[in-house]
Amino acid sequence: MKAKLGIAPIAWWNDDLAELSDDVSLEECLRQASVAGFTGMETGRRFPMDMAELGPILAKYGISVCGGWFSGLLLDGDIEVEKDRIAQQHAFFKAAHAPCIVYGETARSVQGVKSAPLATKPRLTEAEMAIYGRKVSDFADWCAANGMPISYHHHMAAAIETEAELDLFMKHSTVPLLFDAGHMAFAGGDNLRVIETHWQRITHVHTKDVRMGVIDALDRRKESFLDAVVKGAFTVPGDGSLDFEAIVKALAAKGYEGWFVVEAEQDPKANPPLEMAKKGHRELLRVMAAAGYEVAK
Repeated sequence: MKAKLGIAPIAWWNDDLAELSDDVSLEECLRQASVAGFTGMETGRRFPMDMAELGPILAKYGISVCGGWFSGLLLDGDIEVEKDRIAQQHAFFKAAHAPCIVYGETARSVQGVKSAPLATKPRLTEAEMAIYGRKVSDFADWCAANGMPISYHHHMAAAIETEAELDLFMKHSTVPLLFDAGHMAFAGGDNLRVIETHWQRITHVHTKDVRMGVIDALDRRKESFLDAVVKGAFTVPGDGSLDFEAIVKALAAKGYEGWFVVEAEQDPKANPPLEMAKKGHRELLRVMAAAGYEVAK
């Protein structure tokens, strides 16, 4: 089985919390990712959305585009409007030969609102979930038919956060799934059970680790998702609480092949991005070997 290892630029530049950013250029970010051993990077705010400009820079460091976030609004929005909103990114990702666009639902989400406690996240009835699932499925079908699939990111403080919410959303949709170990653990879910239940839909994987001591100490009635990030809820594989050997072996047992992307937003002053990237890459190489993966160089 084959695997590719990527990383997200959020360890260097946090788009929601500018104060949690390392003031480095795109080229320095790519250089550090390459030095750490990664061959892919998801896009971020300093990426030009033009492969004529970006392609030579990526080639210089042996990096390819392995995904990137789209802030979707389908929960309250119109599919035709979302097609227009995603058009430029869709065309760019096709030109970059990316595996997918990461769809994150931001309508009603409080993930980017520092004053909004975790407990105030949106919640959907099953009837609302059925309507939403059909809408996202139609959008996903259109994206795939036009040459660039999406992968749906369950996310803390959003409508699809918990394991039960994900189960219900999967029931009422046909959307490919981005499995994020850190977000599911933060939400109180069972990562191995999620893999067992939804493995046929998993098309992209985020290997986000968590510090459960930080998460367990949160007051979700008062503290927000961004408060948790500032406190250090997330980190790279091998530095947190999750057993990535068990997680990766579970994915291998189901035949998953593709990208494993480190996405670990935290304070770069306390957690220097290059050092953390190296630590995450070492741990992923270890667990990939244990699970029988051949990692692309």
